[in-house]
Amino acid sequence: MFLVVVVLSLPGFIHSFQPLFSFDGNSTTHRDITQRAVLRKTAEVCRDIAASEGRDFSLTIDDSLTVARVQRACSSAGTSTSLVSTVMFRTSIANMYFSNAKVDVAFALSEEHHFDDETFQGGRDIITAGVSAVKASVKLESFIAGRWTLGRVCHTLQDFYSHSNWVELGNKAPYSALIRPDQPLENLAGPNTPTCRSCTGGNCADNLLPELLQQGLLTSGYFNIFSSSKPAGKCSHGGSFDKTSKQDPVGGISKDDTGSSHGSLHHKAADLAVNATMELLEDIRVATGDKNFLRLMGLSQSSVLCFVIDTTGSMSDDISEAKRVSFDIIDRKRGTEQEPSAYILVPFNDPGFGPLTMTTNADVFKDRINKLTASGGGDIPELCLSGLQLALTAAPPSSEIFVFTDAPAKDAHLKSTITALIESTKSVVTFMLTDVLASRRRRRSLQGTSPRSMSQSDAQLYRDLARASGGQSIEVTKSDLSLATSVIEDSSASAVVTVFQVVRNPGRPDNFTFTVDGSLRNMTAYITGAPSLTFNLTSSKGVSQSSSQSSGPLASFTTAGNLRRLSLNTDNQTGSWEISVASSSPYSVKVTGQSSVNFIYNLVEAHEGAHGDFSLKEGRPLSGGNASLLVSVTGSDTVKVTEVTLFDSSGPTEVNGSLQAVGSGNFLVTFSGVPAGDFAVRLRGEDSSSSSRSTQSGFQRQAPTQIKTSSISVTAQANNSNIEPGSTISIPFTVTTTSNGVVNNSATGSFTVRANNDRSYPSASPSTVTVAAGSGGKANATVTLTVPASATSGTDVTLTIEAENAAATDTNYAVLRFSVSSKVTDISRPVCQVVSSSTSCPSSSSLCASSQWKFVANLTDGINGTGIESVTVRQGNGTLNTSTVDGAGGENITVATYSASCCAQSVELAVVDRVGNVGTCGGQARESTTATPATTAAVSTTSTGGHTLGISYCLWISVAVSLLWK
Repeated sequence: MFLVVVVLSLPGFIHSFQPLFSFDGNSTTHRDITQRAVLRKTAEVCRDIAASEGRDFSLTIDDSLTVARVQRACSSAGTSTSLVSTVMFRTSIANMYFSNAKVDVAFALSEEHHFDDETFQGGRDIITAGVSAVKASVKLESFIAGRWTLGRVCHTLQDFYSHSNWVELGNKAPYSALIRPDQPLENLAGPNTPTCRSCTGGNCADNLLPELLQQGLLTSGYFNIFSSSKPAGKCSHGGSFDKTSKQDPVGGISKDDTGSSHGSLHHKAADLAVNATMELLEDIRVATGDKNFLRLMGLSQSSVLCFVIDTTGSMSDDISEAKRVSFDIIDRKRGTEQEPSAYILVPFNDPGFGPLTMTTNADVFKDRINKLTASGGGDIPELCLSGLQLALTAAPPSSEIFVFTDAPAKDAHLKSTITALIESTKSVVTFMLTDVLASRRRRRSLQGTSPRSMSQSDAQLYRDLARASGGQSIEVTKSDLSLATSVIEDSSASAVVTVFQVVRNPGRPDNFTFTVDGSLRNMTAYITGAPSLTFNLTSSKGVSQSSSQSSGPLASFTTAGNLRRLSLNTDNQTGSWEISVASSSPYSVKVTGQSSVNFIYNLVEAHEGAHGDFSLKEGRPLSGGNASLLVSVTGSDTVKVTEVTLFDSSGPTEVNGSLQAVGSGNFLVTFSGVPAGDFAVRLRGEDSSSSSRSTQSGFQRQAPTQIKTSSISVTAQANNSNIEPGSTISIPFTVTTTSNGVVNNSATGSFTVRANNDRSYPSASPSTVTVAAGSGGKANATVTLTVPASATSGTDVTLTIEAENAAATDTNYAVLRFSVSSKVTDISRPVCQVVSSSTSCPSSSSLCASSQWKFVANLTDGINGTGIESVTVRQGNGTLNTSTVDGAGGENITVATYSASCCAQSVELAVVDRVGNVGTCGGQARESTTATPATTAAVSTTSTGGHTLGISYCLWISVAVSLLWK
């Protein structure tokens, strides 16, 4: 691990397409390639779905696509004025390209991950295993893990086109054998075959040997940062950091950017990488189906509905209210684009929690929540945080999670783990707390036992977590709970954005301003605090309304427990508004609305050097150091960002960032010397889009999740992100003490270590690590994680490693995701054999509707295959029926019978086996050109296993059937 860190700090190390940014302004990055491929393939799927439903699809599919345009075109109600949130789509694409970029960090010295050193079989094995893991994840609806795996696979696939001589060989199409492991890798240059000659005068345009090109032999460059050794006559990757490129034959064949040895071919390599990525995505699409493919891409207009519910004895009223509000949301939004994209339910009590229910079927969710009953209770505290941990790792990033409880957390030791997951996923957690005691001292009953209520100190844990996530801690009586659950209905609306949010603890009177822009609709303000709290609201027009007016010119509001919910009237009142709050007790203010315009951000960290770049930063930024964010504006292609600020929501500290546009609505924002504290990210700008009510509208948005700085650094890196059932993986990690953002080489000290995973898989880690004198301020250790042999392939597991200082005042963490993936043993695609066809198709197209044709094929996965799981019609609008018979060799044969009108005279079937291998089988009926009388014939065809099927059909002797096998 230490060696890799040293290597990555050296100049010019990156040796692939640049991961995220092209600072020369002319090169294509892995981020560009991945996003282009995802947008084009997603648009194609939406186009095909629209065609099958008889809807128009007017979007031109090319490399100019944007996230907003694809999202809107894929929305069946996507008019220019409809609200469409692109946050989930943007976030999902970002997850894929960040995972892609991480390969250059995690597998920097692996030739197989980059197709270096002619490791074509090893590179394809990585792709094969990765694609299998993606398909298994999708099968279990583990879309988050599937995206991270997919990003890594795409990096290796894309590097083939910049590291090999595929482009130089004149190929115009992707090398399909890389994603088809049952096909041979052909025309590979042998280990003793010379491939290059030295570049002359620094010009490497003609360094590939002519005989290599004439024979069409495939090679890739050798790369080594430590040794100049390479096989005689072989090409090098090239670049200042590649020592092999200094040995004869000198130079390289890299096409990583326009300045590389073969940089003149960079854009051709990038275009082929885009097409190859689309080919891989198409394979996953066919294997998983259109609906699940779009979910994998994160294409959704709506959020998830996620409940974590205490099921102990006193929670009957709370469970009933959770049922009521969820059923109301489902019933009102079912069949609309605002229907939740998924439903998540996690019950908890003591001593149990779970199981997790995650489904897209509203009726399944209704059934599960309907079966919840309140019973038991015992010693009052419950496993609330354990249940919340399951929800945080299962829900998509930026989800809103609602927790119902009236009891303290028995697993309060998980607080730092939950905080790490909140920060990592940027999910918002709101607690619906009933019967919190007003007194700070727990009351006792006449029998001397504690009633089932939370003290103020118990509730503070939930308040802290709500604040960290940007959620709320809503404290009400059970009788008033139904008044407070309106916040759940608010959050389930489409395209909800946070305009402003602040917490004051301790409380003090203060004035807060926020900007109302022309794209905002249905704005709501939430103020939580003590009953004595008062407020005053002032609009941009100077109109005011006080808290003594429950209904006035600016808002109508309701009160439930500590919550005041204000429904704002912002019509024709864009501009700066103000809320003044008077309270000496802690309080919070949150302003939301509905708008297509929003933003997402990710912490990134720089890799130094001439070809340096950035990658996703895990954990918290370092106190006193610099911090960098990749900010992506969503929902508009016309936004001008003018300011990104980190501000302490409980104090006056603000740090302004320096903005650099990096294309496609993305901005690299750097902050210098971020002090210790908790910060929120605020974005301000202007939008001149036609969806705004004014031609030029200033706007502001705020990210709900807090960013907390730390003087501890925790870095962890696993050698593999896929774990086989029954195996154990070791994850080395390093804990470092820092000062002003850099390692404090002279520091010493001990740190408490906690390692938790959401599957409760067996793991082992030290309870403490010590930074000793002379260690350079670092301590190294290892966590082991064991996956049970019974674990299902496609299961994802999230591991959180935390380090806390001796004073328990500072914590940092690393979050790692793994996919459980069985070893790939079945790489063969299903086999198709035509049995027969019958047609009576007239030559005149005007008569086609009155005639039918039929296509019959035998489909099998072979005697050693995993079996056929699905057969679907990819092309054609006829009727497909399937049945199963036994073959003579013991294999199962699926008989596919397709019939259609003669107006549609071709069919293509997609055949998928149980591990996701895809085959396609097609037939076509040609029109009769002469008036030949119908003839009846008996056709007897032997299937793959030797089983004979006798079928009699009526055939036109002039009609041919072609078998198309891809």
